[in-house]
Amino acid sequence: MTRTGIVTGGAQGIGKGIVQHLIAEGWRVVAIDKDGEAVRDLTAEMPSDRLLALEADVSDEAAVAKAFDAVSDWIKDDAQLGLDLLVSNAGLADPVSGPIDKLALEDWRRWQDSHVTGAFLMTRAAVPLLRQRKGSIVLMASTRAIQSEPHCEAYAAAKGALLALNHALAISLGPDIRCNAILPGWIETGPWAKASERAPADHRDIDREQHPVGRVGEPGDIAATVAFLASEGAAFITGQQIAVDGGMTRKMIYAH
Repeated sequence: MTRTGIVTGGAQGIGKGIVQHLIAEGWRVVAIDKDGEAVRDLTAEMPSDRLLALEADVSDEAAVAKAFDAVSDWIKDDAQLGLDLLVSNAGLADPVSGPIDKLALEDWRRWQDSHVTGAFLMTRAAVPLLRQRKGSIVLMASTRAIQSEPHCEAYAAAKGALLALNHALAISLGPDIRCNAILPGWIETGPWAKASERAPADHRDIDREQHPVGRVGEPGDIAATVAFLASEGAAFITGQQIAVDGGMTRKMIYAH
């Protein structure tokens, strides 16, 4: 049986790595991204029979409804197809929102809408299809949901909300649908950007050494975790949050 997944923010960065990995494993994938240039690049790079790339803002209710109309059209002609996985990965990537006393409400809402409202709208639309196949959901949180640098309140709050949404969904949707959250750490995305912004990885020794595994992460590290969580091997795992960070959140750091 061919499995089908949706990956939001799927045309660049971590999302693109997930799309590539799933397609390589035989999945059909819907990649949804608000960046039209990135969507066109992805369409040109990936096999057309395995990919449906859509331009849409997941924080826009009407845009999500339109995207799911396209998804339904894509899968309805084959009785073997359905929806097996939703990866809610889209969201503003920049974690720095500035000093809290200078943060505009409009900007605060942009972070919440892109991460949390987008996850809600996509999940609400996907649940009827996922329930038919006993599929699963993966919410992309961040290690910044559990630790912080200065001036990242909007991003941290959004990612923390996804952790709470994760366990709530696991309880509400089980046993038909499992839901888990991934907390990426430092993931290098330069080589996975759209063509006009693509850049090679450039890491210093100190960047690698602060990771107990000895390197900075790549989208493939996250993608492999997504694929596992969507597999039968993870059938007894739901409501969990898994840090994929090379061990950084376990390393104590003191000033010397």
